[in-house]
Amino acid sequence: MSEPKPSQPNFSHLEEADYTGRMRQHDRLFGLLAIAAGLIFLQGYMIAPLIPRLAEIFDVSAQEIGFIVPAYMLAYALAALFYGILSDRFGRWPVIQISIIVFITCTALTATAQTAAQMTFWRLLTGLGASGVIPLTFALIGDMFPYNQRGAKLGLVFAAMEGGMAAGSAGGAILEPFLGWQLLFIGTATAPVIVLWRLRRYGALFDAPKATKIPALATVFAGYWAVLSNFRGMRTYGYVLCNGIYHSGVYTWLGLYLSQRYEMDTLSIGLNILGYGVPGLIFSPLIGKAVDRWGRRWLIPPGLAMAAIAGLTMVPFIPPLAVTMAILVMSLGYDLTQPLFVGIVTDLAEEDTLGQTMGLKVFTLFTGFGIGSWLFGEVLHWGFEVALVAFGVMQLLSAIAAIPLFWNEKPSPINVSA
Repeated sequence: MSEPKPSQPNFSHLEEADYTGRMRQHDRLFGLLAIAAGLIFLQGYMIAPLIPRLAEIFDVSAQEIGFIVPAYMLAYALAALFYGILSDRFGRWPVIQISIIVFITCTALTATAQTAAQMTFWRLLTGLGASGVIPLTFALIGDMFPYNQRGAKLGLVFAAMEGGMAAGSAGGAILEPFLGWQLLFIGTATAPVIVLWRLRRYGALFDAPKATKIPALATVFAGYWAVLSNFRGMRTYGYVLCNGIYHSGVYTWLGLYLSQRYEMDTLSIGLNILGYGVPGLIFSPLIGKAVDRWGRRWLIPPGLAMAAIAGLTMVPFIPPLAVTMAILVMSLGYDLTQPLFVGIVTDLAEEDTLGQTMGLKVFTLFTGFGIGSWLFGEVLHWGFEVALVAFGVMQLLSAIAAIPLFWNEKPSPINVSA
């Protein structure tokens, strides 16, 4: 009689426990990165509602002090191109650390500004420093998750960014009369210190560098051309730019709009734009899951149209409550578009150039933000009605064109290994 074979040990429960532990670490990592992204958006969005107040403080026109917005946005856009390339070579984590440190330093130093020119200078430097966190967080999602699982993680990050928008939009305007604008910047610089300290324990979760050397300039531009030369890339980046122009243009001047049309003070402005960012804070995770299940073609055109209609609603004189509702709808329109564009961009890149591709996306978006805030301010010479109609009609036309242009953006099938 043959002896029975010894049973093989079953390690499946250990593998499952290890996988669960890694997923918890990933959740904590992206939770902290999401908070960092939210804080960057908080300080970025608390500026626009303060434009009327800062114009008084520095004794300049609203248009002159308003230049601090495009100065920050365009500097942010330019630096994003280099952070992505550096992270592909040296790794995401070292570059994210440097970006957060520069962001903290320059945000705190903004409180020392004595003139509009000095504030513009510090906002420009802050933009150069801050732009490494968000694109590299997006790139990290592309590193760690397949295309059909990225929507939920992107939704988490965008929820935090929208929360930052909401807190910055309303919080800055509400708190400024009590704290002063200097303390707003000092407080905003303090919170990221805690996030950076907590992030240090998760450095091992970041992937190793994807590239062995920094590419030559010709290679960099060849990579950009490779992304933009195909229809999917050119269409997506084009919409990222135009959508950024619209949202930044309208949002940047909401404070002045409410001040001039309804004679609101800073506190009232903050209360009326309190809803900007709230829809994303609530619905971004659900939108991300809906994208993974049904695809982007059902969400992008309605999101563009909602934002356009919200802006056009504010052309005639309407009650302040109606303006608040329009701002909520415009914010939701942003949530249904920009996070979805990011998901497409993560699918356009090769593994060793994902940081570069995400840098190009952020460059495009923040270039749109900078152009939009500047261009809307220029059109304001003809009044808010003309500016809102011009921007709203262009956004509505882009929504109509998006129906056929994004029709092939269906959810990817899930690969099941045998």
